[in-house]
Amino acid sequence: MKLAKNLQRLGTESAFSVLAEAKKLEAQGKPMIHLGLGQPDFKTPQHVVDAAKKALDEGHHGYVLSNGILECRQAVTRKIKKLYNKDIDPERVLIMPGGKPTMYYAIQCFGEPGAEIIHPTPAFPIYESMINYTGSTPVPYDLTEDKDLKFDPEKILSLITDKTRLLILINPNNPTGSFVEKSAIDVLAEGLKKHPHVAILSDEIYSRQIYDGKEMPTFFNYPDLQDRLIVLDGWSKAYAMTGWRMGWSVWPEELIPHVNKLIINSVSCVNAPSQFAGIAALDGPDDAIHEMMVKFDQRRKLIHEGLNSLPGVECSLPGGAFYAFPKVIGTGMNGSEFAKKCMHEAGVAIVPGTAFGKTCQDYVRFSYAASQDNISNALENIKKMLG
Repeated sequence: MKLAKNLQRLGTESAFSVLAEAKKLEAQGKPMIHLGLGQPDFKTPQHVVDAAKKALDEGHHGYVLSNGILECRQAVTRKIKKLYNKDIDPERVLIMPGGKPTMYYAIQCFGEPGAEIIHPTPAFPIYESMINYTGSTPVPYDLTEDKDLKFDPEKILSLITDKTRLLILINPNNPTGSFVEKSAIDVLAEGLKKHPHVAILSDEIYSRQIYDGKEMPTFFNYPDLQDRLIVLDGWSKAYAMTGWRMGWSVWPEELIPHVNKLIINSVSCVNAPSQFAGIAALDGPDDAIHEMMVKFDQRRKLIHEGLNSLPGVECSLPGGAFYAFPKVIGTGMNGSEFAKKCMHEAGVAIVPGTAFGKTCQDYVRFSYAASQDNISNALENIKKMLG
């Protein structure tokens, strides 16, 4: 068979490769603590599960609109209004099977040979993978240049050229857990006014996982940018619904018909029962989110303190999400060597930094979406390994 050349430019998400290797070792009898996948270790709230069951019982078994059922899109706009006091037309909302389709479709809309797309590194790996797949030129801005792994708005603005089509932002960031506050976003948004040819994809999937009482500096706050703004969000992280494959995004009116065609050509629509579950999550109480965040905050402090107590390991305090991204080169190992040794000797599955960008060879990612006992045991095992 002769395959298309662009398949060679397609990357993957290495966290799943780490999981597969860890499961293989477990099957051979080796105990393993999983701190690799970014998946909350909580169950979906019961009222959300009940809404899906009810939808099935009532016969919602067929195709629905490609952009999502109206009731679900309206629920998204109600939530945006409640959280940010912004009015959004439901026709600008698209319901997706997870967050990745929004990344895929946005980059497809703007990516082609000769185009430049600015993106963070380290970052969720699908971004650079899809940029390369379209034949666009990836233009990274390196978060490891800052001790707290935050982006510099002036540096981002300096990368814009007449070839720039799309700017990608992830706040809070995966894999670093860094959180950029509104003052820096204000500078970036003001600078972007001078570059009206640049579209913005703001990945805000971790918008409900922010610590210390700080508020999400959503790009919905900047009315001058709305006609070229794509906001990615969803249910997976906030409501512990990773397996439901439920995401939503808000698009400029001009892009809606094009993205609708991409949806129809690829996935047709999101299954109906999940959308009714999504409505229940958005319209229901946020008690489950608050309970999760109390536990995530305890874990955050535990893993931050524990990692910094390890010889040769340096870790900034995460400001959002549920990831720690320590620098481990002081151990005498790079990130890949450290992660491999952790898995095979300490029985702890983590992801090497190079899974998230070429500049991250000195780093690894820990997901603290695991119990405090597991985190404590993992840190103890790694301490023994290093000792």
